[in-house]
Amino acid sequence: MSPIAISDTVSAAASYVNGASNGYSNGHSNGHSSLPAEFSLDVPQQPVDPTAQRRPLESIQVESPNLTYAEDALYAKYTFHSASVDKVQGQDGHVRYQVKPVEKHLEFKTERKVPKTGLMLVGLGGNNGTTLTATVLANRHNISWGTTNGIQTPNYIGSLVRASTMRLGVDSNGDDVHVPISDVLPMVHPNDLVIGGWDISGVPLDQAMRRAKVLEYDLQRQLAPLMAEYKPLPSIYYPTFINANQEDRADNVIPGSDKQAHLEQIRRDIREFKAKNELEQVVVLWTANTERYSLLLDGVNDTADNLLAAIKNSHDEVSPSTIFAVASILEGVPFINGAPNNALVPGAIALAEREGSFIGGDDFKSGQTKVKSVLAEYLVNAGIKPRLIASYNHLGNNDGKNLSAPAQFRSKEISKASVVDDMVASNHLLYKKLDKKKADSADGFVKGASTETPDHCIVIKYLPACGDSKKAIDDYTSEIGMGGQNTLAIYNVCQDSLLATPLIIDLCLLAELMTRVTYKEEGSKDFERLYSVLGLLSYMLKAPLTKPGRPPINSLNRQRQALEAFLRACLALQPSSDLVNFTQLNVQA
Repeated sequence: MSPIAISDTVSAAASYVNGASNGYSNGHSNGHSSLPAEFSLDVPQQPVDPTAQRRPLESIQVESPNLTYAEDALYAKYTFHSASVDKVQGQDGHVRYQVKPVEKHLEFKTERKVPKTGLMLVGLGGNNGTTLTATVLANRHNISWGTTNGIQTPNYIGSLVRASTMRLGVDSNGDDVHVPISDVLPMVHPNDLVIGGWDISGVPLDQAMRRAKVLEYDLQRQLAPLMAEYKPLPSIYYPTFINANQEDRADNVIPGSDKQAHLEQIRRDIREFKAKNELEQVVVLWTANTERYSLLLDGVNDTADNLLAAIKNSHDEVSPSTIFAVASILEGVPFINGAPNNALVPGAIALAEREGSFIGGDDFKSGQTKVKSVLAEYLVNAGIKPRLIASYNHLGNNDGKNLSAPAQFRSKEISKASVVDDMVASNHLLYKKLDKKKADSADGFVKGASTETPDHCIVIKYLPACGDSKKAIDDYTSEIGMGGQNTLAIYNVCQDSLLATPLIIDLCLLAELMTRVTYKEEGSKDFERLYSVLGLLSYMLKAPLTKPGRPPINSLNRQRQALEAFLRACLALQPSSDLVNFTQLNVQA
């Protein structure tokens, strides 16, 4: 009997015994089915995976006069060390550098109470939305499932917050001590997230999960009754912004073409979700279809007031993602753009600054681009000169289907195009300054470089047979010593949604944490919130959004170091250093 026939037989038996009609057997929240033993595929409950374990909050206690544990908050005094550099052109033509050490005395305040938090996904019924919801439910109820390789337990592997550690210091033997990042400061546990959101497809999440074809059948079977309780709210659908091949999914849309009415509806949805679930905080995250880029037009989306007026007038260049961003900003909840489209147009950034709301973006950095940012940095820092980077992708999920249209692919191409720029610009010995700046792209969205850059191209093709497994082939051709060449060819296969899901969790948990952190400079009376654009989320994002006028930092190593330094600063700890380890200086810890 074929595997399909076996599945059908078990499903039919389950439906017969339990009266189920959705093609899955019945199950309970503890992950154990009510089926008789002869029909059940369930496995005994397994120990909780370390990435999903609950550990005591504030298990790290810092004994320092610079850290105060008040009842409601941690107060950390921190000295920020930097250097101010002036470049001076000498008469001999050589540049000299005048460096002045700089110190700034800051105080960070971190609220200790972890709020009940909701995560609202735009694209709840898509591959990422269903996989995220299923992952949280499987971990919450510790549902294990059978595979051809044996029993698999739920986990949060792939999450920076839940599945990685950072160096805290050394013990009495001089050995490094590493702690989970989730334990450094009080953070939301992903099992506690209340999940909801919107989708242009209205099918319940059990059916959407089956349609996505990401998770193993036995896990889907056990989760189906839980997933069936989730149904997306109607979403915004403007056909000109996504591929026409998505029209057949658009059966759950907010009616009409009045964009102001759509904005008010999304704001109501956020308020009602928060009130219904008695939430203290909500994070809104776009994981829906990639849209085409919105044209940046003076008088339309260049300022906060112009953008609000454009929404009121239902201007053609106001996208659904921008409306979700504006709704979140006006409701005072963080908004994160997980797609490459420019949801956060200049007017949206200005509005977030004015309202004191938090935003982050753009585009999840999960597979090929994360490798590219690491590899490019390694090569340039090693004194090797990448001359050519060619990236080819093919995938078969709905994201790939949507990206098969030129306008949507262009959004992805733009987000991937600049990922190596800051690494290249950091080494003027390898990449010379050009006599004339290169021209901007024809659409103006990719700015021309003023230095040499590698030849860089990106290709994405939709091949349905690949399913959710994205297959990437990369060619890195570099110049090495004495005119030689080195080529690195990388073949990378990854299940797209299973890489994106942990990033969504990280973005949500860290964004929530940052709503509880304020700071002030020495001599200031009042604490102030962090800047509206959450640059500390850059590790998870392909095209990091920055303060207007500031260049993005794409180096994965620097992004991680910045996040660790921030977490340590909130505990009045200086950044970790290996100076003593590598020099064996005779100093006492």
